[in-house]
Amino acid sequence: MRAFAALLVVIHHAQHEAATLAGRIGAAFVPGAWLPWPAGVDVFFVISGFIIVHAAGPLYGRPGARARFAAHRIARLVPLYWLVTGLYLALGLAAPALLSGEGGPPDGARVLASFLFWPMARPDGAVLPLYGLGWTLNYEMAFYALFALGLGLSRRGAVAWLVAALALLVLVGRLVPSPPVPLVFWSDPIILEFALGAGLALARAEGARLGTLPRLALAGAGLLALAAAPAEPALRLLAWGLPAALLVAAAVLGRDRPEPVRGRLAAGLLAGAERLGDASYALYLLHPFVLRATREALLRTGLAPSLGPWPSLIVMVLLTLPAALLVHRFVERPLTRLVRARLNPPTRPLKGAAAPEG
Repeated sequence: MRAFAALLVVIHHAQHEAATLAGRIGAAFVPGAWLPWPAGVDVFFVISGFIIVHAAGPLYGRPGARARFAAHRIARLVPLYWLVTGLYLALGLAAPALLSGEGGPPDGARVLASFLFWPMARPDGAVLPLYGLGWTLNYEMAFYALFALGLGLSRRGAVAWLVAALALLVLVGRLVPSPPVPLVFWSDPIILEFALGAGLALARAEGARLGTLPRLALAGAGLLALAAAPAEPALRLLAWGLPAALLVAAAVLGRDRPEPVRGRLAAGLLAGAERLGDASYALYLLHPFVLRATREALLRTGLAPSLGPWPSLIVMVLLTLPAALLVHRFVERPLTRLVRARLNPPTRPLKGAAAPEG
């Protein structure tokens, strides 16, 4: 599911690059609208809500749980994001045209806000960090902070606290007159997608399991609902969030020990999807660099006119995959281990409390 979510986002941005390529070679290009590609983010948010509640099993009500949880989450998200943001800033300062879409060069406050996951409006009015994809991480960090506050409770209590806090945040954002930018950002109903995932984790912990046919029905319903959803929904939570929750439910509510996959091809595809899922964070953060670099390489080598927009798009997407796998293995994982070792509280480790690749 993480691989699926990441690929939706990659295809979304790849179509923008393909449209630019088509315009420069004078070719026609009609983007594919089979699915709302940005909804990959909504799938990610539901997955995140599930993984955090599920993996925190050994932490509920335990001394030092908040510090350990915070250390693992910071180690998981911050190093690679800071590295990519720094790279983007360096490229932007070297070639200001790369930052032209932001309405002007970034100032020190915006750079600091980006590194601290604080929502801040750009000169053009968009509430985006320096590296635009980081808007999702601003939501993730807020979700982690709220969840950490409930770790002193039982799993049920923590999920109840999380759902209530997220719902209250959305309500306050609607009731406060002229709310500040951070409140406007964090009170968007999209944050309730974390609650959907948290609810699925609680349901699984309480013993909820579904057979193969009901799970296939959930997955089919989720895909059909996404395919039928508008490209720019009035309420993203309903149009994209609920179908995303159906897909994640189909993935997580199976038996504890599923039957092994039969056939070399199916097993190989599943193993590849799992590896790509592990590298989904690197894929999410790095794919714009790879897409744009590949687009320019195709144009400057003269291959783009002979290939055409859609084959070029396929080449762009395919090249993001090995790049993400390599960065995940040789950059992301070592950085995560290093930072986690530095940040972990000097207490006796809790059995099974290691944060997952989520």
